[in-house]
Amino acid sequence: MKVVIGFTIPKSTVPGLSEFLVKVHPSKSPQNALLKEFWEASFACMFSQRNETTDVKLCSGKEKLAELSNEYTDFSELMSSNVYKAVYAVAHALHELLTCKQGKGHTLNESCVDKVNFTTHTGERVYFDLNGDPTARYELVNWQKGEDGEIKFVTIGYYDASLPAGKQFTMNDNNIFWAGDPFTPKSVCSESCQPGTSQAVIRGKPICCFSCIPCAAGEISNVTDSTKCIKCPLEYWSNEDRTECILKKVEFLTFGETMGKMLTAISVIGASLTAATGLIFFHFMETPIVKANNSELSFLLLFSLILCFLCSLTFIGRPSQWSCMLRHTVFGVTFAMCMSCVLAKTIVVVNAFKASVPGSNVLQCSAPLQRLSVLCCTLIQVVICALWVSLAPPVPNRNTAYSTDKVILECDVGSAVGFWAVLGYIGLLSLMCFVLAFLARKLPDNFNEAKFITFSMLIFCAVWITFIPAYVSSPGKFTVAVEIFAILASSYGLLFCIFLPKCYIILFKPEKNTRRHIMGKMHAKSH
Repeated sequence: MKVVIGFTIPKSTVPGLSEFLVKVHPSKSPQNALLKEFWEASFACMFSQRNETTDVKLCSGKEKLAELSNEYTDFSELMSSNVYKAVYAVAHALHELLTCKQGKGHTLNESCVDKVNFTTHTGERVYFDLNGDPTARYELVNWQKGEDGEIKFVTIGYYDASLPAGKQFTMNDNNIFWAGDPFTPKSVCSESCQPGTSQAVIRGKPICCFSCIPCAAGEISNVTDSTKCIKCPLEYWSNEDRTECILKKVEFLTFGETMGKMLTAISVIGASLTAATGLIFFHFMETPIVKANNSELSFLLLFSLILCFLCSLTFIGRPSQWSCMLRHTVFGVTFAMCMSCVLAKTIVVVNAFKASVPGSNVLQCSAPLQRLSVLCCTLIQVVICALWVSLAPPVPNRNTAYSTDKVILECDVGSAVGFWAVLGYIGLLSLMCFVLAFLARKLPDNFNEAKFITFSMLIFCAVWITFIPAYVSSPGKFTVAVEIFAILASSYGLLFCIFLPKCYIILFKPEKNTRRHIMGKMHAKSH
């Protein structure tokens, strides 16, 4: 590949120079031997016959320099422009030196200038920098062969050091002609690396040889021949092409997705079944089986179960400051109330069989104590939740550590002590219910509710014991789904184990819903 591009001094014209040069003639300077030699070489003639055998025409003196077409007549290519500027620079310096008086100068403070600064007739500014050097200014030219075979110089760019940084060099690629090749030559031995990749030097080869390595996940390059990939910000991730950073996908359990719809349906069905059970108990309130199971505690337990089913809905949806506090506190208080009711019912069953005579006043006398025990046990949980929320409440959190390509919206518990204190208190109440119910499991079957409470507590404890490892190991939105499942499973366990047998007798076995049948084994035992 031939060198066809180079820098040259800018083309310029000196006013009056062309007119002066074309008027030059040997007759005006007969003593100038150099001029006579130039004339003979330009017009291929001689002023005198030096050798009789040489057949060369004689110069007539009527030849015209204006008709020549060579370097002499291409006035823009001559160095005369620099001579012209140099002469004027000296002239301006001498003029300033001879005419300027201190205090009467041309500057704002009327002082004399110590550096030349002027504009030529062609509009070019001439000045010198702090080192006394003129500003560098060059043209970038391309050697091109014309249709007539002549070589011409085409300006394709400029370099001007006086311009601001970034604008000093300009080049027009479209005007370049590469000798021997219609296409732009390559300066590297490898193909350009496209956006989404970066250059990697090949060991043992020149620096112009490289491999194109795709950017890693989470990194991008958006320019051709990038030397390195740029890491995306924390909440951004690279697209498939690795050419731009896009916001990470936000993940949380929503009502619109399949899992959210299923959990919502199960929650609503559970609350509806609990409400239907309450209506059945209310309708058959005067029957022996409802009276024997302490209707007041039964209705309070059913109400707390409805709240347990519905509180699971607070775990679905985009976490916010209020939803995070609400979901944990409502869950803790409603389950504490539920366990308090079950504990009171268990104590009622145990106390009933401590009485020497069935049907004595033990239940009626203990009714205020039952209400007080439920209220106190629930208030303890309320205090725990209040301390938790006031000291270190649950807050929404954008988890970017678990997954690299998505942001998990979750509720940070704030205080781990508060969270496990709420769960621990519920566990303590359920353990007390299980122990008391287990001890009373062998009481007469017809009246014995302790057996059903024992089954319900077994399910409740099993669910929440398996919940802990599943909660800790579940990723993203599945953590919330596991917690909702534990709430619903334990609520269904209580509803079915405690109330389903009674509803079955009320609706399908009314002959067993008699005082005689319920108290039968008790009378048998007392006799």
